[in-house]
Amino acid sequence: MSANCTSHMPPDTSPPNNGYVGRFAPSPTGELHEGSLLTAVASYLDARRHQGQWLVRMEDLDPPREQAGAADSILRCLQAHELHWDGAVMYQSQRQAAYQEALEQLGQQGLTYPCNCTRQRLKSLPQAPAYDGHCRRHPPQRPPYAIRVQIPESPANPICFVDGFQGPQREDLAKTVGDFVILRKDGLFAYQLAVVVDDIAQGITHILRGSDLLDSSGRQRYLFERLGHQPPHMAHLPVIVNGKGQKLSKQTFAEPLKPERAADNLLLALQRLGLNPPQKRDNNCEELLQWGIEHWDPSRVPGGMVIPQ
Repeated sequence: MSANCTSHMPPDTSPPNNGYVGRFAPSPTGELHEGSLLTAVASYLDARRHQGQWLVRMEDLDPPREQAGAADSILRCLQAHELHWDGAVMYQSQRQAAYQEALEQLGQQGLTYPCNCTRQRLKSLPQAPAYDGHCRRHPPQRPPYAIRVQIPESPANPICFVDGFQGPQREDLAKTVGDFVILRKDGLFAYQLAVVVDDIAQGITHILRGSDLLDSSGRQRYLFERLGHQPPHMAHLPVIVNGKGQKLSKQTFAEPLKPERAADNLLLALQRLGLNPPQKRDNNCEELLQWGIEHWDPSRVPGGMVIPQ
């Protein structure tokens, strides 16, 4: 990894090509809402504008957080908005063997070790949230334990890249997070590992997602490189926040989208992305999306990290 941010992939301004592979990867913790639709629409438009593929991956990695029937509801909602994906939907719950293989690959590089630190200890660290490497120096003798991946402590190796919406990014992982968990104590693979393994498997070249995930980018780019792959181009959209400044989510009681209002939902999403689609009484989803593809311009997306609801 280079300390020079300009050495990484710049904002994408390339002409359309069919080598582009984008994705929308919701977690089935609830139904789609305005915020998740904004991400879906932006990633869809960018993929289609580049004449590329748009894949859907269901990140059903954490059963305790999932809502029964949410995965099917999400897919039906996408279809109601004419957001049709390419190929089969990937489900993380069916990918355990691939994650285990990646875990072993990192282990063979001498980068992993067990950790049984409690949440109480982690919260008490003076440099929290950065982990202090305690279990690297004092390995636990018995399970249960998590598995962490080691981060080089050299300050000469920051993670640098140019984000498509948020601009130049630089992170020294040793100071911000330290060695981080890739397999949890409960036996579930961590999001940071799973998402990288799946992006590699699906050949993802471009990631458009919410700015709330920007702080995951450094860890994921580190794992891409440790697993021998070039990280995709990343672009983090502003997220929609409610009147209290909270990101729309199930936890903040975001209202589910109404499929019968699909055209209105799309019209609002396009407007929030800085576009000005024609407003007609007979707007339909297919026409709105086609207009959106023809007029998609990432430079018109509002700057900053949030969009008021």
